[in-house]
Amino acid sequence: MRSIRIITSNLRKFSILASTRLISSHKRPTHIAISTVETTVTWPFDSKFSVAFSSFSSSDLEIPIAHKISISQGECSSDSDLSDSNDDDDITQLNLRDAGFVKDVMTIVNILNQLGDNRVEMKNKIEQCGVKVSQELVLEVLSRVRNDWEAAFTFFLWAGKQPGYVHAVREYHSMISILGKMRKFDTAWSLIDEMRGVKTGVSLVVPQTLLIMIRRYCAAHDVGRAINTFHAFKQFKFDLGIDEFQSLLSALCRYKNVQDAEHLIFSQKDVFPFNTKSFNIVLNGWCNVIGSPRQSDRIWREMCRRGIRYDAVSYASIITCYSKAGNLYKVLKLYNQMNEMRIEPDRKVYNAVIHALAKAGHVKEAINLMKTIEDKGIAPNTVTYNSLIKPLCKARKVDEARGVFDEMLQRGHTPTIQTYHAFFRVLRTGEEVFALLEKMRKMGCQPITDTYVMLIRKFCRWRQFDDVFKLWNEMSENGIGPDRSSYIVLIHGLFLNGKLEAAYKYYTDMKQKQLLPEPKIDEMLRTWLSNKQIAECQMTESKGDQSNFSQLGEQNGAIPKRINYEKDFI
Repeated sequence: MRSIRIITSNLRKFSILASTRLISSHKRPTHIAISTVETTVTWPFDSKFSVAFSSFSSSDLEIPIAHKISISQGECSSDSDLSDSNDDDDITQLNLRDAGFVKDVMTIVNILNQLGDNRVEMKNKIEQCGVKVSQELVLEVLSRVRNDWEAAFTFFLWAGKQPGYVHAVREYHSMISILGKMRKFDTAWSLIDEMRGVKTGVSLVVPQTLLIMIRRYCAAHDVGRAINTFHAFKQFKFDLGIDEFQSLLSALCRYKNVQDAEHLIFSQKDVFPFNTKSFNIVLNGWCNVIGSPRQSDRIWREMCRRGIRYDAVSYASIITCYSKAGNLYKVLKLYNQMNEMRIEPDRKVYNAVIHALAKAGHVKEAINLMKTIEDKGIAPNTVTYNSLIKPLCKARKVDEARGVFDEMLQRGHTPTIQTYHAFFRVLRTGEEVFALLEKMRKMGCQPITDTYVMLIRKFCRWRQFDDVFKLWNEMSENGIGPDRSSYIVLIHGLFLNGKLEAAYKYYTDMKQKQLLPEPKIDEMLRTWLSNKQIAECQMTESKGDQSNFSQLGEQNGAIPKRINYEKDFI
């Protein structure tokens, strides 16, 4: 009861504080209708789904996919939508408009996909396809086959030998990133040696080239080689200052090596003195990559103890952490502390507070805060609306979430893939899923790997395997080759539902692509295969014994009659 009274009191103070700080003479009201929304904006669901949305059960809710924070070039962010960032930041994807160009791309991609195991025939087919190589073509093809490094590398080498074409920095970076992702680091370094221009005398290597390698080593949790690559900046005659050091910290934290990043800050303090930005990167790692309020609070107190000044980024990180943890009391306390220190909250801070309020059921207060921050000149963005939509969907308040969605469209904001993910998690039937996929595409938002992973997991739970394989095939058709996470989810779903033969088939495909299986499933499938082989051997031996027995009977002239042991005993 005491905690409830404290939160209620804080909410009153928060409302008064927000009003006094944010109300200005010129107001631009935000109209969000929760119960009924009169709008001409087309809702992405057909009307036939409205009943289903209002009556779904909690058993149909999906557990959100673990978040990943995108941190690049030393910047750290706490916006919740950044948590689903793509791991292929260094692989350039283009906006395809020219029909002829799209046809050329698909011609190459189809050859690579269909002849993935036959490299010689693949090369011959590419030679005969008559496609003219360009930088844009190479970049797009690499982005579409990025999860099959051998096919990508075969195409990359072939393209580099075509007359009138020479690989530029972007093409090298895309290929190096693919190789690094598949842990083919020796091959990646050979390309960097090629970029150094030993033959041409012109080096294409830039600091970003080494940063790609650092990120890939961090993704593989090979911290030692990541640090060695960082020191290699000097060998390439690049600057090695605080910005480069913070890029290393960002890469470490992005891939959950936060403890190592924190150790580096203290061990290198004589070379790279403490500053707010370096600590913010580590703080954001604990807050939003690891998601540990305890560790976040520890590093927060360490910053205070060492005299490191907090800024808006610091507060955005830790407020977001407690917002995701559902600790509204801490969120409001930190927000008030921020105002007392006269640190101006930015949009990220407000988004985190709005998310915390909505998650705690204070939707009205969250919407009021959206209105007041707009009066201050901080217009809500897509992340702001997602901060409302996500907790509303999770709380099964889908009608209210739809109202916020309509308001977002009216205000001219484009829904992101995270917006649709929130609604996907509360769908109950396959028809609803595919209808939303179609509407989503019509609105210009394409599914990503995380979308397919979430939906494949959902259909496996529903035991709708036709839809599972439909989505699996659709991934390749849309140029999103299955990656390690996709295979793990599919194999796990098939195995748990007794589809052992199918699970083993995709397990074999995964191994052939040199993707690392999940250890637990790997062990279970190996055990199943071993038992299957033993059973087959026993059946073969049993049939052999019966055959020998029949032959023996024929040699003796007749098969002996069954002996009646009971009669003989009597």
